[in-house]
Amino acid sequence: MLPETILESVQSPARYIGGEVNAVVKDPAEMELSFALCYPDVYEVGMSHLGSQILYHVINSRPEVQCERVFHPWTDAAELMRQQDVPLSGLETGRPLCDFDIVGITLQYELTYTTILSLLELGGITLHARQRRPSEPIVIGGGTCAYNPEPLADFFDAFAIGDGEEVVGEIIDLYRQQPAQFRDADARSAADREEFLRQLAQVEGVYVPSLYEVERTEEGLLCPRPTSADVPNIIRRRIVKDFENAAFPTAPVVPWVEAVHDRAQLEIARGCTRGCRFCQAGIIYRPVREKSVATLRAQARQIIANTGFDEITLAALNCPDYSRIEELIDGLHADLTDQRVSVSLPSLRTDTFSVNLADKVSQVRKSGLTLAPESGSDHLRAAINKEVSHQDLLEAVEAAFAAGWETIKLYFMIGLPGETDKDVVAIGKLIQQVVEIGKQKLGRRRRHLQINVSVACLIPKPHTPFQWHQQISVEELKHKQQLLRSHLTSRHVNLSCHSAEGTMVESILSRGDRSLGPIIEHVYRQGAVLEGWREYFSLENWTAAFSAQGRDILTEAGREWHQSSRLPWDHIDTGISVDFLRQEAARAEQLIPTEDCRTDGCHHCGLNEFMAPCPMAVDQAKQATVTQTAEAQGYV
Repeated sequence: MLPETILESVQSPARYIGGEVNAVVKDPAEMELSFALCYPDVYEVGMSHLGSQILYHVINSRPEVQCERVFHPWTDAAELMRQQDVPLSGLETGRPLCDFDIVGITLQYELTYTTILSLLELGGITLHARQRRPSEPIVIGGGTCAYNPEPLADFFDAFAIGDGEEVVGEIIDLYRQQPAQFRDADARSAADREEFLRQLAQVEGVYVPSLYEVERTEEGLLCPRPTSADVPNIIRRRIVKDFENAAFPTAPVVPWVEAVHDRAQLEIARGCTRGCRFCQAGIIYRPVREKSVATLRAQARQIIANTGFDEITLAALNCPDYSRIEELIDGLHADLTDQRVSVSLPSLRTDTFSVNLADKVSQVRKSGLTLAPESGSDHLRAAINKEVSHQDLLEAVEAAFAAGWETIKLYFMIGLPGETDKDVVAIGKLIQQVVEIGKQKLGRRRRHLQINVSVACLIPKPHTPFQWHQQISVEELKHKQQLLRSHLTSRHVNLSCHSAEGTMVESILSRGDRSLGPIIEHVYRQGAVLEGWREYFSLENWTAAFSAQGRDILTEAGREWHQSSRLPWDHIDTGISVDFLRQEAARAEQLIPTEDCRTDGCHHCGLNEFMAPCPMAVDQAKQATVTQTAEAQGYV
């Protein structure tokens, strides 16, 4: 909440007023504990985050706890807040962030790290965890970036690793069990706060960085180790096993302004069996868990009744893999079509089955159709374990155009291991084939044909088979992007490429250690905030920050490690062994063509066809994979 003196001077004041449909407002004076749930981006982005909606529902379901939402203001509001000394506060009651008992911050994207620091200081919270007064809130981070918490370790009291629905309740219970002098912020001592953090470290899935010291490895990395025997050496992620009965918001807060994802969301499954080697989500959300069709239909009916949305999207890493997907879609249509509510699917597998599903869900209205072939070359798809072929995509888009789609979005990735310029050109050729199929199938409607192409760059993420791999340079990435642009001349194609400079910084932060804390703070002190928005990202700030620490940003970005190296995130246990990641990395290497394959014939079989993976290499890799099926679908 902001005062009128600020609201009348900012863009989109509805971001800051609260009072939305389904917002939960409780009297702080009647509560035992207050919890601020923060998303370090603007309202429209944070309100689209399903995980935040789930935790808001879980925490507010407890009658003795008050949970409020906090988002970072846009730059105009933030500047006025600093000028007028107005603290960042919760949307529900306007309570300043520094007055809450616990502050939980979602760590969803590395380029929000400077925004996190801004959020804390706007809220009146001391930036460095070790310098916080005993009366200040306990600051806890959670989300996908918490799987390597080290770059942010200086600023957080604790991190919750894994699914949050259950661990957040255990954290709240532990807080409520503390002696009266701890729960009275004014009476709390530094020793009380330290003792609580020691107890917090015993909660499964919770990492308290102040209880770990760092030691430098031979490669120069800072890796944490416990300071005493009673502190866990390994932090095992939390997993909600009874997913069928897991808490889920059937009355989510409806935003005042259009959110990035302005629709209802229904989580049908968690986890993925596909095992794409670049995908961190495929690792950290295992094992696959599903909800029953009956539960999902009941939840969908309640969500629509409580929100008035006219579209509901099915949320999962891979919706077509839901075991009863067609039965679910038929049931949702039976329940919701009379209300003119459409059902949509996120990014789909690149096959005709997925297109048929998309056609099935489009009975009310045709939403966008998104396919993710990832590469233009079959051998690179095989290397990243993307089990689709060139022909699969062409058949899928042919089915889509035949079913009436005029707009298709395609996701690709460049910078994959072993990628050459020919592979980049192959993306352009594949897109052109899609355009030609669209023209043929749409006939007179071809003028409406639109192929939206989004191209990201591989970032070797922690806990994936590529975590040791070198990030390609900014210059090489820009070269590949320009090469692709030069091969996409059709007016029907709209190309969007991720920022090369932003990709480099994201990669450094993703695989960084605790030494990045001062660098992140340096960039923040230069005014950096909301860096996920391209207009506010500055590579110059990051370059200067590294230089101030006597380090070179290009050297940091180009680092790679031996597979035996100790890494800053090795104390975080996802349930997948490092040996399994090494085996997957080896399988990827087997499927990357050698120079012989590209020129005078494959050293395996003599094949000299660049677009196809070597059959013998594929067979060898598949044979090696057979014995690993159980591991790929669960745990090692």
